[in-house]
Amino acid sequence: MTALEEINHLADVPVDLQIELGRKVMTAGDILKLAVGSVIRLYRSAGDNIEILIGGALIGSGEIVIIEETVGVRISDFVEED
Repeated sequence: MTALEEINHLADVPVDLQIELGRKVMTAGDILKLAVGSVIRLYRSAGDNIEILIGGALIGSGEIVIIEETVGVRISDFVEED
């Protein structure tokens, strides 16, 4: 039996998948000026590599892609356990 077959019974368990496109430090004053429709510029572009996390643990990496007007992530690698 393969590892995937061994955990198949867990296939419907929801997990928290996190893909961080960037972080920005802002002053409290700048945050108070934000309104609906405000844009916070992040210095990441299509083609940049990003980390993929589940429950805070790094599980892989991907590449930012833009498909029509939607931002997505193309998975490029998974972290292998030692």
